[in-house]
Amino acid sequence: MLRFQTRNLARALRPALARPCSTTVPHLPASTEHPLEHIEHVEEVDGEPRFLECVKINFDTAASHLTVNPGLLEVIKACNSVLRISFPLRRDNGDIEVIKAYRAQHSHHWQPTKGGVRFSDLVDLQEVEALASLMTYKCAVVNVPFGGAKGGVAIDPKKYSVMELERITRRYTVELHKYGFLGPGIDVPAPDMGTGPREMSWMKDTYTMLYGQSDLAAAGVVTGKPLNGGGIDGRTEATGLGVYMATKEFLESDFFCTKHSFSPGVPGKSVIVQGFGNVGFWAAKFFSEAGAQVVGVVEFNSAVYKSSGLDIDKLQEYRKETGTLEGFPGAEKSCGAAEAPSFMEFECDILVPAALEKSINRSNAPNIKAKIIAEGANGPTTPAAEEMLIAKGSVVLPDMLMNAGGVIVSYFERLQVPCF
Repeated sequence: MLRFQTRNLARALRPALARPCSTTVPHLPASTEHPLEHIEHVEEVDGEPRFLECVKINFDTAASHLTVNPGLLEVIKACNSVLRISFPLRRDNGDIEVIKAYRAQHSHHWQPTKGGVRFSDLVDLQEVEALASLMTYKCAVVNVPFGGAKGGVAIDPKKYSVMELERITRRYTVELHKYGFLGPGIDVPAPDMGTGPREMSWMKDTYTMLYGQSDLAAAGVVTGKPLNGGGIDGRTEATGLGVYMATKEFLESDFFCTKHSFSPGVPGKSVIVQGFGNVGFWAAKFFSEAGAQVVGVVEFNSAVYKSSGLDIDKLQEYRKETGTLEGFPGAEKSCGAAEAPSFMEFECDILVPAALEKSINRSNAPNIKAKIIAEGANGPTTPAAEEMLIAKGSVVLPDMLMNAGGVIVSYFERLQVPCF
């Protein structure tokens, strides 16, 4: 029964996201080192709730449109299992550092649970709980038979050598298995921010060598693996491609275009992409190849703008060479970290937030001029910001549909394993 109620909830989430909700939900404290009895309602800067609370507010808004037993809704909303671990790392210079890491399994109505592993110094317990919740709803929206999960290691991967990252990844794999948070039929990680096929191959190798030598399903312990290690063609670009395709479907709908006074089709539309990692780059590339003008790209440390459209491949090459977008040849405007967020507020038809959660909030939503917000990241728009955007006539295309391409292709990758 829970399986079908989750699907009903997923169907209700999309239209309900546009409706206001005044629900207040408790969440984890600023420091996850505090015991649970100290949990209380705390708002962050600019009066925005924390990410986990934003997810719960959207859930409650959607749930208010269903005739479902309230107790069952609480079961669906709650995160089933959470793991917080610490382990030592000996750095290349001999120093010893304590690494903090997390994993959350939101729902076991389908198994295995599924969700990425991110390496970011901003990772904490409430974030992985929120992301695991969104994974459950996302899988339900696209009818993929996984429960939701998410994990993270609280490091900035740019500050560690490849050997150090390998040691961290392998130890994290061991810790997940030790506590029952890893296995082909239990919990299957995938790449996320700061990780990729390399980290997935390390996790697969560690699991196979230590626990899966006689298990035919061992190769299915992670997805997002490199092609020569059991991966699948198309997984790298899948999430960005999904953002483009879902936006394209919306713009080819006569009903939606008439309702919102949009001209149909992607060609000729102006696009700004926030975040130029895997999702942002591929989304920008597919929009550009379809005839849209990607006029702006915003990164954490820089931004660039050109009214006639940027060459996405050349911009990516420039960023890899220099580490920044600032000073890109041919750009009309570029800037460093301080001014970069303001480029999201430039005039455009489509804004693709493809970086971190809460990138669009009550402080910058009044200045956003885009007609369509195509959410490539997880939870990039806060509930308050969404209300502001909708009141201005903008359309917010929800993350749980827009960025589901990755988990869809991960499911196909899993089906390559003989046991599945």
